[in-house]
Amino acid sequence: MRSLTIIGLVLFGIAALLFYATTNFSIGEMKLSHFMGIMAGVGLGLIIGGIVGYVSKGSAIKEDERRKAYKQLEKDKLELEKQQQTLAKELEEAAKQQNKEQNYL
Repeated sequence: MRSLTIIGLVLFGIAALLFYATTNFSIGEMKLSHFMGIMAGVGLGLIIGGIVGYVSKGSAIKEDERRKAYKQLEKDKLELEKQQQTLAKELEEAAKQQNKEQNYL
């Protein structure tokens, strides 16, 4: 994005220099070709801006989906760890129960 801004400023500077060289900033000396150049520049700017916006929005959406998937994986991991802890406690209690039963025999 920054590089496109710099390129845009450089091109704007070149356009101002060429306009000054051909008309001496006099409105009376403007011709149809100047207006055509201005409209072409605006058109190109809109096209490039649209492409850059489309690409940046697409990459932002993909990044958001990656973040959501990562958060979901973290939640699943925590859930599985909780289940593992509860199963370990149950197994430990079952082992204690068996030890008590064997001690009575």
